[in-house]
Amino acid sequence: MSEAIKKNSANEPEQQYSLNDDRRVKVLSPGAMVAKRFFRNRLAVVGLTMLVIMFLFSFVGGLISPYGQDQQFYTTTTLKMDYAGVTENKSYRYTVADGQEFGALLQAQLIGAINDGAEEFTYKDVTYTVVEEAPEVYTVYQGSTLLVLAAKDTFTVADGSADPGFQLRLDAIRANANGETEFTSDGTDYTIDEDGNVMQAGTEIGYIGRYVVSASSGNNTAITKDFREQLVEAIEADQEEFTYTDANGTEAEYFITYDPSIDSWKITQMTETQIYDRYSSPSAEHWLGTDTNGMDMLTRLMYGGRVSLVIGFIVVIIAGVLGVLLGGVAGYFGGWVDNLIMRIVDVFYCIPSMPVIIILGSTMDALQVDPQLRMLYLMLILGFLSWPSIARLVRGQILSLREQEFMTAAEACGISAWHRIVRHLIPNVIPQLIVTCTMSLGSTIITEATLSFLGLGVKFPFASWGNIINDVNDAFVMTNYLFIWIPAGICLLVTVLGFNFVGDGLRDAFDPKMKR
Repeated sequence: MSEAIKKNSANEPEQQYSLNDDRRVKVLSPGAMVAKRFFRNRLAVVGLTMLVIMFLFSFVGGLISPYGQDQQFYTTTTLKMDYAGVTENKSYRYTVADGQEFGALLQAQLIGAINDGAEEFTYKDVTYTVVEEAPEVYTVYQGSTLLVLAAKDTFTVADGSADPGFQLRLDAIRANANGETEFTSDGTDYTIDEDGNVMQAGTEIGYIGRYVVSASSGNNTAITKDFREQLVEAIEADQEEFTYTDANGTEAEYFITYDPSIDSWKITQMTETQIYDRYSSPSAEHWLGTDTNGMDMLTRLMYGGRVSLVIGFIVVIIAGVLGVLLGGVAGYFGGWVDNLIMRIVDVFYCIPSMPVIIILGSTMDALQVDPQLRMLYLMLILGFLSWPSIARLVRGQILSLREQEFMTAAEACGISAWHRIVRHLIPNVIPQLIVTCTMSLGSTIITEATLSFLGLGVKFPFASWGNIINDVNDAFVMTNYLFIWIPAGICLLVTVLGFNFVGDGLRDAFDPKMKR
């Protein structure tokens, strides 16, 4: 029986196997094995999907958005705008002669003399003469020199007329106070009508009255004589509003408000004006509404994500490069080099990072650093303060790796120390480094958002998710305009969770013994 079997087997041809045979055992490369284990982790895949969505939203969305990140939108509304102020002269007003001075102390002395009915007063050994030109109209002389006119009536120059000078003002106010309808000044005849208008050869050069009408600071429109007359009539009639039609036929409504604290009237006008389209609700034009500066919130979120992600990656790259270099040198050479670098690491661990960043941010505010340059400084500062933890990780890994056989073989082959560190040791640290950097990205983005929320990070007009949330600076906006801050918070949450999920997945993929 056994001989028959041996005979049959001897007659069968010997089977040959080759490397490309389908029946051979397939062995995955280390990278493929890590990828396979990673994609088997559902949470890691969810995190990767979240990050892909956020990257597309931030970098592609900003390109296809029809708006710019600092483009502002306006809307037309009707507002009450300050138009003019009116004061009734119940005290004396002073018109100083050309080239003379009459200060507040002299004015007080004059009022005392008028109240006492005195014809002169003395101040600092100088005697001044008081002349009553008409009822409630006085002039003051020093010797024969006329210094000032004091009267409760004022002379207002007519629209388009030149300043008539001190003498004409004096003659006009004196004639009006005496009830005269005609007077002569510097050889020229003038008339005064019953409304106090001063005319010369049929041309109005000014008017006299006790109401002073002045345009408000934000009003660039000239106050016309006709408007003044209607306004004074409305005030004397105790009206609270009146309608005025200008020379172009434009009709406008004005409101009169008396302020007893300053004994004057404030005139406001209902006018249509363009203002920022602030806190506009979500619409077809603005899917997430607008912010306090009238900017499209969706576009700001896209550009804000771009800034936050770029800052996160650059900070991690800076920290990774510094950490790998210093940690690699410390772990390989040991001795005094290791002690020196580790003491530097200890010093950096003792630095209170947040207070230092707050101080530097306040300094940049005081120096008014350009917003774009400020972002560069922010990345450098955060990266420079973040490398010690990576340096310790790399050092610990290299301390264990340098004692293994492959490093002894590399040293025996005469390979230089720098080449051994860069070519053999650091590549073996890369898996743990990738995990650490991936999980650090989330915390870096949170740090940047916190600084921007406090006003110490990215500045206007650049957007970041942190300074978008910073726009919610009071409880009213927070409770009534949820579309301003909730989307930015969701973007932060999704991105940071995505990095954490991916980091956990990479950790498990590189070291499968950590999770069964």
